[in-house]
Amino acid sequence: MSPVEFFSDHTYRMVFLATALIGLVSGALGVFAYLRRQSLVSDVISHAALPGTLVAFLVGVVLLGTDGRSMVGLVTGAVVAGTLAVLWAASITRHSRLKVDTSMAVVLTTFFAGGMLLLQVITRGDFRGKGGIEDYLFGNASVITTSDLVAIIVVGIAALAVLVACWKEFALHAFDPDHASVLGFDRRVVDTVMFTSIVVATVIGVKAVGLVLMVAFVVTPPAAARQWTRRLPSMVVLSAAIGAVTSGVGAYLSIAVVDVPTGPLVVMVMFAVFVVSMLAAPRRSILVRAIGRARLRDRLRRELLKEQA
Repeated sequence: MSPVEFFSDHTYRMVFLATALIGLVSGALGVFAYLRRQSLVSDVISHAALPGTLVAFLVGVVLLGTDGRSMVGLVTGAVVAGTLAVLWAASITRHSRLKVDTSMAVVLTTFFAGGMLLLQVITRGDFRGKGGIEDYLFGNASVITTSDLVAIIVVGIAALAVLVACWKEFALHAFDPDHASVLGFDRRVVDTVMFTSIVVATVIGVKAVGLVLMVAFVVTPPAAARQWTRRLPSMVVLSAAIGAVTSGVGAYLSIAVVDVPTGPLVVMVMFAVFVVSMLAAPRRSILVRAIGRARLRDRLRRELLKEQA
């Protein structure tokens, strides 16, 4: 399929634009989780999003009498559940001797188990509009509609606006949280705002990509961008660009070339960019470090030979 044929199809355009926007927002906000060495938080959020969306679906069907498939309602439920999961994990870490990775693992599995139970209840029950609800587990980009795309745009812009408005606070807490506290920035407030933004960046992609793979959208672009730059602004921009471009390319290839699910192929394209960054990026790449070590050994060898002579 040629690019012209691809972009002339409404469904394919929706898939391309939605995945590219998801990659952009997730890549930009994922930088701060990466710098704070809390990349697992995106995994917690994505798995907590499952029970959140399912509870929102049940509220819409049972209490409001709708079909429960409103993108805004489902995203709201996922954001609430994801934020609660992150705050719960942080609370466990503060009030116990458990490390952050252990507390996140406990919260992740608890929320995911609850989501799987709710999924069974919904699939076996007589609920209107339940068809395709399991797409939130593995994702299905082909079901993205215009209203879904609009919701992704609005929510994504809101998340990026929070990033810009709280740039100084996020940066200080990422690099020197103690200094930020001395300056009067409440760590709990900043953490809540930052993790809520990351929650939003994560959950907007659950429908298209699925919660199982959404973690890659938050972790891989920042990891690749870090190999190319040392400055935070350029890292955020580059991570957003990597997320958007790899997501768009993966979406195109999955439909026009190999005819496979979009989410997995996007993750593979991201991984390819990460590998290239690890191997070829200046200053931090594996090849550059190997060459530097070889030159250092050669220089030491020459100096030793001069001393012996």
